[in-house]
Amino acid sequence: MNPTHSTSLWVRLAYGFGSTAYGIKNNGFSYFLLFYYDQVLGLSAGLAGAAILIALLFDAFSDPIVGYVSDNWRSRWGRRHPFMYASAIPVAASYLFLWNPPEGLTETGLFAWLLVVAVLVRTLITLYEIPSTALVAEFTDSYDERTSLLSYRYLFAWWGGLTMAVLAYWVFFATDATGGQGQLEAAGYRTYGQVASALMAIGIVVSTAGTHHRIPSLKTPPERDRPDFRQALRELRETLSNHSIRVLFSGAIVYAWAAGLDAALNIYLNTYFWGMSSAQLGWFNVAYFGGALIPLSLAPLLARRIGKKSAAIGMSIAAMIPYPTLIVLRVGGYLPPLGSDPLFAMLLVINTLNVAMLVTSNVLVAAMVADVVEESQLETGRRSEGVFFAARSFAEKSISGFGIVGATMLLALVDFPSDVSAAASVSDEVLTKFGLAYVAATLTFYAITVGIYSRYRISRASHEENIRQLAEREVPT
Repeated sequence: MNPTHSTSLWVRLAYGFGSTAYGIKNNGFSYFLLFYYDQVLGLSAGLAGAAILIALLFDAFSDPIVGYVSDNWRSRWGRRHPFMYASAIPVAASYLFLWNPPEGLTETGLFAWLLVVAVLVRTLITLYEIPSTALVAEFTDSYDERTSLLSYRYLFAWWGGLTMAVLAYWVFFATDATGGQGQLEAAGYRTYGQVASALMAIGIVVSTAGTHHRIPSLKTPPERDRPDFRQALRELRETLSNHSIRVLFSGAIVYAWAAGLDAALNIYLNTYFWGMSSAQLGWFNVAYFGGALIPLSLAPLLARRIGKKSAAIGMSIAAMIPYPTLIVLRVGGYLPPLGSDPLFAMLLVINTLNVAMLVTSNVLVAAMVADVVEESQLETGRRSEGVFFAARSFAEKSISGFGIVGATMLLALVDFPSDVSAAASVSDEVLTKFGLAYVAATLTFYAITVGIYSRYRISRASHEENIRQLAEREVPT
């Protein structure tokens, strides 16, 4: 085994830049998709949520399959890059179709369109994201360098999603001359889909080509007979039986439910609970660029000082308090009036800090996943980066699956109306129930996540010991 410890700035940038595609997809699915199909196109929130959840269930099969196949793939372009190159155009085309359904569809037809195209988008993005993310554990075995690499990945994922959000709120959803809210008009979403799909293709191609020169130095799986289905299932079960990956997967799923609920309801909260205009929402997303930049240095610093596990838990706890507190104060009548500059400034600062803390936590948890690779290799004799990041990918995708289903349940619980045309159409009583239900649900999920992550057991010392033992064994890679 030939351990590597550092990567060039070019590799970090190229590796990170590819996540713009995943960031655009996640931002669209998490923040706009339910709102678009429910409030704009008129599909009931229940049916929209059901379609998105069913599409997520396909990921339960496609994610580990792609991870396992890419772990064992042999080609002159290595294990990962063939899948990355092949995904670019199909990913972009399917995402374009998602935001441009044929006109005149019945509710049943709209449901079917959303279901089929959402399945395509999820499956095709898997072909890129899992092999691409898994490269982190092949580029370096350093405890700290992996955190640094993944901080670039999360930076570009957020910047990709935020770029599209700013364009959406300031350009595609721009308030019309009558003073209406542009996020309630269908035309803007169609344009959003066109621009987003083009940028996704560019991100995938640039990143894949930009890391192509590293192929000769990447891990090569040993030659083996083509495994049959039973053997593949047996190896997947053996790989995923690792204690650390079970902890991370369980925690990531619960966290994703909280984040998905938060993301799906974000535009409802900002539009109706806080009464924000499209222009103001655009300023939020501009500020988030700075929030997403902070983890680039903060996550590696915390990992070096106190370790990944402690830092991830600390950041998660810190992020649980400010925004829910603001909602409770709004319900109690202790905040400045809706639409006022002081209230807007408070929301801007608190939301930006929340983004910084949550992204830092996510970077650290992803780096914890990378460190499971060597622990598992000692147990199984196989490197399974693809399978581990497939588990992580599935958890992240459940943001727009289980999270959206939870959002639709919460909306139904508080009798939130569908297809409203302005913030004034929702009563104060409904908004109060909505805000308090949101606080209770998100805090519960985040608290459970912290409890689960506390059971993770790989430290810097144990990771370095795993590296040492592998070097002594000279395990073939």
